[in-house]
Amino acid sequence: MASQVKSFFDEMYTSETDVRALYANYANWLKNVPPEQLESKRKEAELLFRRVGITFNVYGEDAGTERLIPFDVIPRLLSGKEWQVLSKGAIQRVRALNMFLEDIYHGREIIKAGIVSEEILKHDQYRPEMFGVDVPAGIYAHIAGIDIVRTGENQFYVLEDNLRTPSGVSYMLEDRKMMMRLFPELFRRYAIAPVEHYPQVLKDNLRAVAQKGVKDPTVVLLTPGAYNSAYFEHAFLAQQMGVELVEGQDLFVRNNAVYMRTTDGPKRVDVIYRRLDDDYIDPLAFNPDSMLGVPGLFSVYRNGGVTLANAVGTGVADDKSTYIRVPEMIKFYLGEAPILENVPTYELTKSDDLAYVLAHLAELVVKEVQGSGGYGMLVGPAASQKEIADFRDRILADPSNYIAQPTLALSTCPTLVEKGIAPRHVDLRPFVLSGETVTLVPGALCRVAMREGSLVVNSSQGGGTKDTWVLQDHDEEAIC
Repeated sequence: MASQVKSFFDEMYTSETDVRALYANYANWLKNVPPEQLESKRKEAELLFRRVGITFNVYGEDAGTERLIPFDVIPRLLSGKEWQVLSKGAIQRVRALNMFLEDIYHGREIIKAGIVSEEILKHDQYRPEMFGVDVPAGIYAHIAGIDIVRTGENQFYVLEDNLRTPSGVSYMLEDRKMMMRLFPELFRRYAIAPVEHYPQVLKDNLRAVAQKGVKDPTVVLLTPGAYNSAYFEHAFLAQQMGVELVEGQDLFVRNNAVYMRTTDGPKRVDVIYRRLDDDYIDPLAFNPDSMLGVPGLFSVYRNGGVTLANAVGTGVADDKSTYIRVPEMIKFYLGEAPILENVPTYELTKSDDLAYVLAHLAELVVKEVQGSGGYGMLVGPAASQKEIADFRDRILADPSNYIAQPTLALSTCPTLVEKGIAPRHVDLRPFVLSGETVTLVPGALCRVAMREGSLVVNSSQGGGTKDTWVLQDHDEEAIC
């Protein structure tokens, strides 16, 4: 059951047999559990998830568009002190990113200071229609998912920022419910920080950004519909928050306001938590072929008649080329040193960086600046010579479309796989909520690469999820 000796940081084991103090209590329990019992619990979880309908739509697969995301019954543990660092670092980052968005759509001081190039105004996700538009409380990214990886003891790095329509929080919540059902005795043994209040915190923050003077704001969740890959999450969050789940056809615009069709007649909507991209929210303002949005919605939004979360135009801040500048943004806007550093990144618009990357493609990870889901990337050590040669041609055709990073030695956690318990690579996505305050619940989506040796944790690439336990000792500060 012990981890094999590898060059990766094993979060549970310090050696073949020695367990880290954080995991000691859990390891003692685990060694007394028969393997067939764990497998039985895994199958029970799979059956329950299927009954609830927790599936993920994967586009382009001939075998069918829906599948279950693998769930691992072995949790990932973080200490209260580790969580304090991660949460403060993630909050700091989102504060700076919100200030950056406010700035580039208003005074553009960061461009004048030479920290960010004026080329950003030509970015596909920059929305010139948002220039000069004041959004409530200056908040653009109300919900942000910050992807964090670990490489060693107290060595955490931000891999990516997700500010458009970040997904995955439903798995954080459902994974916790499942673990409490399968292993109630463990929740008596450990002081595990709760996460089930996330929907209420989200709803409170959304209500806090309604227009001034609205005493009892109406919040809705706007979904593209049942064929969207994250539809389960949309329905789940709407139900958990106690708000209406709507599609574009359920809303209409009248007299600089947005209304929802109900059986009692039209009802005004004040805040829309939208889970569809900018291009599709309003066919009159963006993609005229969109059947998903609400005609006239953007005009009402610009005039302050409704709040959209996240704001239109946030995509310019979660591009991988913008990601490179976030540590400088933190210093520029907050006057602080970054609590969480970026992964070292090569900018292929710089001739020296480009030359180095082209000479070391077999050692690096190369990503499209607007890619996501594990697509549009080259993992050099796992790629064939032909794949490397093809990617070289793509880079040379448009270097600005790519960034490169060293192949990180992502930490591993024990994971139940077909052969038993084995180390698998993991990452972490805490969800930062901005409204009346900037906060996050003590938990996160933990994604795990189920395939041996794989560093790609994305669900679209076969990755699974784990429950994340934030533990607190009596001598640690309270976990928020």
